[in-house]
Formats: sequence, C-alpha cells, structure tokens
Amino acid sequence: MTRLALLKRLKEVQQMPRYQGRDITTISAVLSNEALAKHVEVCEEAAGATPPAAKVGNGAAPAHAGRA
Repeated sequence: MTRLALLKRLKEVQQMPRYQGRDITTISAVLSNEALAKHVEVCEEAAGATPPAAKVGNGAAPAHAGRA
C-alpha cells in the first residue's frame, strides 16, 4: 500500500470518536512506510474500524498481539 493511501486511512481514523481531540497523524512524519502501516492498523483496530478490503484477512492481528 502506498504511503499516501496509508495517510488517507489514518486521517479517516483520526475522525472517529475514539481519536477526536487526539493527534495520531503527526507521528507519521518520522515513521517508515512499514511502521506507518502498523500504526494505521493498530489505530484502526483500537477504534473499531474495518480495514479496507485490500488488506489480507486477519493476518495483521497476531503480529500486534505480542507488542507491549
């Protein structure tokens, strides 16, 4: 997924009730594309957002289970 597409997803999540009043987008300036993708996935999961159909199933969920 392109960086632009990831930033668009992140801005959509930013508008959700869980993140209104919080800045989850500024950090994207210093994140690599891989780290940005993980940040977007974690924020979507926390907000209860449904990821786009382009994502492959639930493959991302186990990767975050071990994060502290």
